[in-house]
Amino acid sequence: MAAPGGEQVPLNGLSASLARVETALIALSAAAMAAIMCIVVLDVVMRYAFAAPLVWSYDIIGLYLVGMVFFLALSDTMQHHGHIALDVFLPYIPHRLRHAAQSAGFAASALLIGAITWLEVHEAEAALVHDDRIAAVIPFPTWVAHAVLTLGMGVLTLRLVYRSVFHAASALTGRELVEVPPPPITANVSREHGE
Repeated sequence: MAAPGGEQVPLNGLSASLARVETALIALSAAAMAAIMCIVVLDVVMRYAFAAPLVWSYDIIGLYLVGMVFFLALSDTMQHHGHIALDVFLPYIPHRLRHAAQSAGFAASALLIGAITWLEVHEAEAALVHDDRIAAVIPFPTWVAHAVLTLGMGVLTLRLVYRSVFHAASALTGRELVEVPPPPITANVSREHGE
């Protein structure tokens, strides 16, 4: 279900709770993107105006900030149906079959992403215990990057499990119990492009 402005509205308390976590993560993702831009601008100014580049800029951007931008945004993007989806034939598939198929697809995805999360938890723990650091002027610890990936993929796993369970419930009951993507825009848009 979508609000008047097109915003996806959670259908139940569980989805709303996940959405609050996703909102916090997307805010961190946006802050990381802003930090990347600020660091790059500062590095350019320092390099060309003062001949004193920031020796840590590429390391901190590549090790921490890019991962934050990407992984912390995954689940929020899923919640808002922002991932690529081939939904041309969805309106033609019977309601129960459509939800059953989507439940199976989200369950398979949850297993895969959950396995990645589980492995990454162990990588983060090992990096922390062994005090793994990058070989650079400033030896930043690597466990933080693993923790960011774990957090983003873990919340995505929860969103996938939620979708799988509630699509299955929708298939069994015949009612919409899970958020579905908005219908595709089918209006003639040729006038917008001057054709």
